[in-house]
Amino acid sequence: MPSTLLMKSLSGLHRAALRLTGGRLGAELGGNPSLELTTTGRRTGKPRVSMLTSPLRVGDALVVVASRGGDDFDPAWFLNLRDDPHVQVALAGGPRRPMVARIAGPDERERLWPQITAALSNYATYQSRTERIIPVVLLEPAA
Repeated sequence: MPSTLLMKSLSGLHRAALRLTGGRLGAELGGNPSLELTTTGRRTGKPRVSMLTSPLRVGDALVVVASRGGDDFDPAWFLNLRDDPHVQVALAGGPRRPMVARIAGPDERERLWPQITAALSNYATYQSRTERIIPVVLLEPAA
């Protein structure tokens, strides 16, 4: 599994590439749109930024997967939004917009999972690496 340091470094490089190129480089990864997710740290209360891909849209909601490369532990960004679902999302280096995170329930996850793995087959590999059920999150526009 990737180390936290490696993941933070890659996320920082990705964010920098988006900003420096005005979204021309890094707007998509593996054919899926990339997004910058800002959560509130559950222990610090400080903004925390993660770069993710969204393999699927459901209406106005962006779908993200808390895979952490198939690690046995949920990623910090997921734990943060679980505790405080009010997030900000920027697509392709664009402006941030407020959204609300909603964790898919078991039936919804089961329905979405085949579409997610069709968009990016790595997610099926990640699920096979861990005993935990990898959470699926819908990021919905704030009302």
